[in-house]
Amino acid sequence: MATPRTLASTAVGASPSLWDPVVRLTHWGIAASVLTNAVLDEGGSLLHVSVGWIVMALLVLRLVWGVLGPAEARFSAFPPNPVTAVRHLRQLVAGRVRHYPSHNPAGALMAYAFWATLAVVTASGLYLTGGATPMQVAEEKAAVASGDWSALIAEGGGESSEEDKSLRHTVEEVHEVAANLLLLLAALHIAGVIVEGRVLRRSLVRPMLLGDVRRGK
Repeated sequence: MATPRTLASTAVGASPSLWDPVVRLTHWGIAASVLTNAVLDEGGSLLHVSVGWIVMALLVLRLVWGVLGPAEARFSAFPPNPVTAVRHLRQLVAGRVRHYPSHNPAGALMAYAFWATLAVVTASGLYLTGGATPMQVAEEKAAVASGDWSALIAEGGGESSEEDKSLRHTVEEVHEVAANLLLLLAALHIAGVIVEGRVLRRSLVRPMLLGDVRRGK
């Protein structure tokens, strides 16, 4: 039977988790995209819309990979379980965290929360832009810059009803709240990685950057 001491020994001596290229691509791609849309651009801009489409593509890829990818990347390897996540956090505070070949229970819960919030941000963003692609946004902005408003007038179809305006305002609020929640979840994730890395006495970032650090892949 494992004791707290043996659990700590196993956690410290265990090899880093191995992350395949698709997991690493989607992880860092989404992280960079969320940061870009939160800090470097404005809602409705060409960059904002372009990044939104990239995020949607990366999210879909990660969800598909959660079914078809290797064992560590599949949803079956880290099912969401709040009870197990709380137990893991208690072990973390006690300094006796066990090793997991995939996401630990708290990390798993964070991943699902992040993906769900990201889906809300993406869906609300698509509604607000009318599903416009980056090319369409670029064409509209070019037309407005040249003084041609005909395309926007044709798409508008006259004055919006009060119900439409109210719905749009609600979606805007949802989009903003979800976007801010993403940043909060990201901050909690970073804090968790730092704390757990210290308890395990090894880097949790390196495997996500390099994959199998033992073979330099």
